[in-house]
Amino acid sequence: MSVQPVVQKLERPFTRIARLTYLLYLPDSYGQQPDRVWPLLLFLHGAGERGDDINRVRTYGPPQRIEDGLSVPWIVVAPQCPAELWWDAWEIGALLDEVQQHHRVDPDRIMVTGLSMGGFGTWQLAATFPRRFAALVPICGGGEPVSVRRFAHVPVWVFHGAKDPVVPLQRSEDMVTALQRAGAEPKFTIYPDATHNSWTAAYNDPELYEWLDSQRRREP
Repeated sequence: MSVQPVVQKLERPFTRIARLTYLLYLPDSYGQQPDRVWPLLLFLHGAGERGDDINRVRTYGPPQRIEDGLSVPWIVVAPQCPAELWWDAWEIGALLDEVQQHHRVDPDRIMVTGLSMGGFGTWQLAATFPRRFAALVPICGGGEPVSVRRFAHVPVWVFHGAKDPVVPLQRSEDMVTALQRAGAEPKFTIYPDATHNSWTAAYNDPELYEWLDSQRRREP
């Protein structure tokens, strides 16, 4: 006679502590317009920028562009992932909660972009919080194609280099194909001669910033 299991239920508080250092950029006129709410762009860096030196986060992407003189009408948040770890969607969600609590963020205009490891993080974040974002821009990343049904309503622009030796182009192609099968119409830019550093061309493209500025959160 086989032993029968005892069915039990767990119900108890469960708390995690999120610890992240991050860069915060406010628009030039943020202080002069106290009644205005602002779009927010979240940037997730790649594996090479992990650690405890926040200056590494300035190396690529929107932080680099802003510090080189690019002006964007958004709040920009750029956290640093600790060494040897990967982006944790729940920690990033806690970070967004913190920024929204203390700054005037438009909840219908929260956008996320990331490169390489941050591209993977962008896909994961959308799957975890499918109703939170107005737009996604994953660059040379990848995700789980089965997850896209959760966020097929969110506008997506994917970038990848055709000659990427680190993250194969197929990783982005699989996500784009899954989105199309789910009824979405993602934008997909493939740089035919780019290797892994496809983010330079992507973040230097003025059309990307115009596209981001036009996005609003949509209902599923």
